[in-house]
Amino acid sequence: MNKPRIVVLGAGYGGLMTTRKLTQQLGVEEAEIVLVNKHNYHYETTWLHEVAAGTINHNQARVMLSDIVNPSRVRLIYDEVVKINKDEKQVIMKNSDISYDYLVIALGFETNTFGIKGMKENAFSITDIDSCRMIYDHIEYQFSKYNNDPSPKDESLTIIVGGGGFTGIEFVGELAEQVPKLCKKYDIDRSKARIINVEAAPSILPGFDKGLVEYGKKSLESRGVEFRIGTKIQECKENGFVVGDDGEEIHAGTVVWTGGVTGNSILGETGFEITKGKVTVNSDLRAPGEEDIFIVGDCAWVMNEAEGRPYPPTAQAATQHGETCASNLKALLRNEPLTDFVFNDRGTVASLGISDAIGTVFDDVKLQGKAAATMKTVIDNRSLFMLGGLKLFLKKGKLRPF
Repeated sequence: MNKPRIVVLGAGYGGLMTTRKLTQQLGVEEAEIVLVNKHNYHYETTWLHEVAAGTINHNQARVMLSDIVNPSRVRLIYDEVVKINKDEKQVIMKNSDISYDYLVIALGFETNTFGIKGMKENAFSITDIDSCRMIYDHIEYQFSKYNNDPSPKDESLTIIVGGGGFTGIEFVGELAEQVPKLCKKYDIDRSKARIINVEAAPSILPGFDKGLVEYGKKSLESRGVEFRIGTKIQECKENGFVVGDDGEEIHAGTVVWTGGVTGNSILGETGFEITKGKVTVNSDLRAPGEEDIFIVGDCAWVMNEAEGRPYPPTAQAATQHGETCASNLKALLRNEPLTDFVFNDRGTVASLGISDAIGTVFDDVKLQGKAAATMKTVIDNRSLFMLGGLKLFLKKGKLRPF
């Protein structure tokens, strides 16, 4: 008798945690486990803004999959998913196909430009390792060529960031640390380089405590970040944004969009009902009407029934999705009852640079400054430990002196 095959699509936080837990909870004879991923590595999505700003090397933010999962226990396929045939229980990839008995869709996010004219064509986005390397290389190129340009334009040193959410603010926080270093490296007057954050909402970091947001804004402004809050982006051009009702143009040498993400487009193409780019899953994380398909991470809306809205799509939530998903797959294989997903909110911390941050942890304990930055480092290191144990923490962990 053939073993049932569990196919996990995507090695982000949700997919990788599902795979790790399955190998721990299932016997070798109970199931064949297959992990499909575009690359042979996992990358820490919550560290990408640091790669984009040049704070850390891209190699620190990525981990080889073979260092996290045992290739003799998990079949690793490095390929890109093109299509899912639910009726035939088959996944079509660029270079091969694979059938499944149980499927976990953890394909992550795609950039959502909300239809802003020119944004997709003209702006960089913080989406993966390669895109972030391109952003930093582009920024440094602008600085390196400035003094060698016969007629340099100061606006070429301007970095404009669209979106004042989590990623956008963490990114400008890292830029506030890195831009002075670039100015010193290339002998440029610091006042010539600008960092501008544009946000359409009346505040940055929606959902954060207002007092902490005000602290964060003042901290970033004191280090040279300019804010245009309550300012709608009408269009993105190669050299900046067109904003506001009066069509003001803000010119820049580097344009980065961090204003939104959506679930992988394969979800809609597969025939799932989509809400704002994601699938609203059942409480056990299965897709509606599907007995053998689970959806986790950025592809899933998981409802907080008490508040009548989805839980926020964070790395913390995706990791917990993976734990519940693995447990429920084990239950299906053993004909045991499935459990509902319960989110354990341990808090949220947003970095504002290497030694500054804001956040709320545990039971609404508010942190700011170095204390919050220390907690952010603890959270990052804990993520590594959960994925790969002590070995991975010692290899990739952040040991920052403040």
